[in-house]
Amino acid sequence: MNKRADIVTAGQSLIGQKGFSAVGLAEILKTAGVPKGSFYHFFESKDAFGAALLSEYFEAYHQNMDELFARQGLTAAEKLMLYFANWRDSQSGPDCEARCLAVKLGAEVADMSEPMRLELDEGTAGIIARLGAAIRDGLSDGSLNPTQSADMLAANLYYLWIGASVMVKISRSQDPFDRVLVQTRLTLGLGH
Repeated sequence: MNKRADIVTAGQSLIGQKGFSAVGLAEILKTAGVPKGSFYHFFESKDAFGAALLSEYFEAYHQNMDELFARQGLTAAEKLMLYFANWRDSQSGPDCEARCLAVKLGAEVADMSEPMRLELDEGTAGIIARLGAAIRDGLSDGSLNPTQSADMLAANLYYLWIGASVMVKISRSQDPFDRVLVQTRLTLGLGH
């Protein structure tokens, strides 16, 4: 049994559902089935726990992106469109909150926790860098005809999709994702 992993897993699920401020340590530890002393063995504070939770979340997210973009037999354009289709699917449905902590926690913790803000900044920069590399691959393999530089386009697409994720939560509709999917295709030079 890995108590640290159990705490992080329980915290990711609960915080993904309710937010960082709304979840207390007692609830996390009860869900994880771990005594309070174990928490302080692994984390000096809830803030340090939040930073570790985000670090592990982004590590797994980046690994998933790396695996997707390394797939053989697909053009870079196909890989990018698959990435965004996966984003749409993972941010839809009843348990979407626990699957995107960047969306859930970005606005909540950025002003109250510098260590968590730094993890969010580093993690999202890693996502944007991977998108930029995939766009450059699309330029090399001829599958993309973007209207902007790869790095600018990667950042703009990420910001667009983050905004759409928030709007999907607000509207309880997939329409924001449908709209940004069309915009993504146009911006990448793929047409409708």
